[in-house]
Amino acid sequence: MSAVPSTPRRQASHETGTPLATPQTTRVGSSHIVQSSPHYQTTRRHSLYGTEDRIILDPGSRVWKVGFSGEGKPRDVFLADSESGRSLWTLNRASKPADRDEEDRVLEAKLQACLRSVFHNSLLTDPKSRKVILVEHPLLPLHIKEIMARILFNNLQVPSISFASSHLLALLAAGRVTGLVLDCGHLETTVLPMFSFRPLYPHLRTTPLAGARLSSHIKALLLMFGTYIPPATSLSAAMNIPAASRSVRVPQDVLTDKVIDEIKTRCCFVGEPLDADAASGAQRASSPGGGSELDLPPSDPALSESEFSRVSADVESSFSSAHAASSGYSVVSHSQLAGMAGDASHAGQSSVQALATMYGRHSTATDIHMRVDPPPAQQTGTGRGTLIIPGWIRERAAEVLFEGGDVDESSVAEVILDCLLKVPVDLRKTLASTILVVGGTPMLPGFIPRLQAELVRAVTRTSSHSAAASPTRSGRTRPATYDRYAALRPLLPYFAILNNPAPPPPASANAAANAGKAPAFTPAMMAWVGGSLAGALKTGGVEVQREKWDEAEAQPDDGDVSMD
Repeated sequence: MSAVPSTPRRQASHETGTPLATPQTTRVGSSHIVQSSPHYQTTRRHSLYGTEDRIILDPGSRVWKVGFSGEGKPRDVFLADSESGRSLWTLNRASKPADRDEEDRVLEAKLQACLRSVFHNSLLTDPKSRKVILVEHPLLPLHIKEIMARILFNNLQVPSISFASSHLLALLAAGRVTGLVLDCGHLETTVLPMFSFRPLYPHLRTTPLAGARLSSHIKALLLMFGTYIPPATSLSAAMNIPAASRSVRVPQDVLTDKVIDEIKTRCCFVGEPLDADAASGAQRASSPGGGSELDLPPSDPALSESEFSRVSADVESSFSSAHAASSGYSVVSHSQLAGMAGDASHAGQSSVQALATMYGRHSTATDIHMRVDPPPAQQTGTGRGTLIIPGWIRERAAEVLFEGGDVDESSVAEVILDCLLKVPVDLRKTLASTILVVGGTPMLPGFIPRLQAELVRAVTRTSSHSAAASPTRSGRTRPATYDRYAALRPLLPYFAILNNPAPPPPASANAAANAGKAPAFTPAMMAWVGGSLAGALKTGGVEVQREKWDEAEAQPDDGDVSMD
């Protein structure tokens, strides 16, 4: 009797080369790169159930960058407050407890909406199975960090949170362990030295000259020197009336935060420093009397642009006419310029016009015609208005970031030099040759080469011309003026910026080895890339577990125990 044939079984070795093997789902095409998803064009495989890849959050006051660890760029970059475009928090806080609590509640609601959007819209992942690395600014207020941790633990229930310094992560992305990191963001510019991956927090220096001040300065210049062509009231008027006859002063309603951001990011750049002799000659030509007040170099604080463009944190109130009449930091409008005649305000008008004339003569940029939405009173349905941006504003608006002389508002170059004066002497040469510039404001074309030139200019600048210009009493000799950066003059051959796209010819071996040697990441992404690298290497710092957070919240405060 014949035996019943048995069903063929696969061998235990699971060989895939036999014809009986199940066909593989991996499709081999013309390219050998295996992509994880048609939506995310990456070469890494991400599992919906895996927890190896950590979430990297870089929450700024305006712009957030989020993504997974191990990737070279974030998955999403978005405005935190997309409706208004303003910052989630500012440098000022309410003094009254009731107002402070109300601000914290509003901030918590906005942060919760942003964090839930990160996981559910941007990354499409389950927050309960993903560890989080939070890129924090060294001066981030403690109450903001506490609100973020409370939302992530209590609302989203993440397993753990690791806080990492943004300056440290940026230096990690550059492949260095020691360096001087300058972060020029929206609210402030911060310089923090690093030695062997140890932040030297006592030597941290900061200045409010950053992206917010640049935006206010651009708005002030456009209100004074810009031109606006409103849309025609009818189609026949658009054909018959020339555009030049319809040009008016720029209305304040046209310069919204969105328009200012677009001008700053798409139209502006940083020009080269002006020669002192050429600037002085331009000022003498623009002055009718040739007074000695206008013979100063453009970098002198007496003719600083911030005198007529410095505004308060509330942009709307600072540009109102009532505030402009009473505040010492108000912006001179076109009507005020037209009404000035022969008084003390005439000198201020001459100074402002002299700066405009000087920059206009030495500018190589062209004017730009930008289409903008008209104010609500002029929306007649015939089209959009035209905003004419002078070329010298595009090129010289960033001068406000490089003007020094103020004790409370040091320039971007001065804050670096002040930090070098505070660090130990044996670290100055190493830190001066490994400067890293990060943040959103350094994305302006020409910012980093101009910063290099301003560093050299500030150290080599002597105060002999200022001592000779001011009058002295007869028979008395003026004492020697204090040279602020004399101790840093031997470091001139060693100044080098790691991510300088156009480094000058090196003057030392240290400068030749470091200038322009950083990876080609954009300055705004350096901190996030460093967090991605730290998450892939499992070196994100000390983790705060959710269990520890729950235990700490369950315990009563020390103040409550002592009160009982």
